[in-house]
Amino acid sequence: MGKTRVLITLGCCVIAMASVAMAQGTPKPGLWESTTTMNFAQSPLPPGMTAPSGSPFSGAPRTMQVCVTQAQIDRFGGPNPLPSHGNCSATDVQKTLTGMTANLVCTGQMTGNGTVVIKWSDTGTGTSTVHFSGNMQMGQKSSPVEFTVHTDSVYKGADCGSVKPLNLPSGN
Repeated sequence: MGKTRVLITLGCCVIAMASVAMAQGTPKPGLWESTTTMNFAQSPLPPGMTAPSGSPFSGAPRTMQVCVTQAQIDRFGGPNPLPSHGNCSATDVQKTLTGMTANLVCTGQMTGNGTVVIKWSDTGTGTSTVHFSGNMQMGQKSSPVEFTVHTDSVYKGADCGSVKPLNLPSGN
């Protein structure tokens, strides 16, 4: 898998992870619209290479629909916060009436640590920030990476329509 494809996959997962913001004092299952911006302190892309247009790595705001299930809320306080590739786990998950915090630990192709901070309000909105620092392994080469993802979310309703939730990981 090429580095750009891995980055796009990671970016989509981070966007889903960052969109855990819920509302009304208690997380609500259903459809959320999330607008996310990803900023790099250190990009894993080689010098001179830019992210494809429309990629979460381009730095431009990206809006997507996220379906949150009750099982995700019960386990993580929102959608699955773990990237879909690699060996990542959420540790020290702390859920409160107005938010959630967790640490991310990743090993394998992507190694490093991160934090997730989520706040939701009684107005049907929420914000989240994910910060990750580590390395991305591509073949024999390892590239350092550090990024922050900020997401603003708005609750749209209980019916997710055609938007499918991400699967829950086993054992995390």
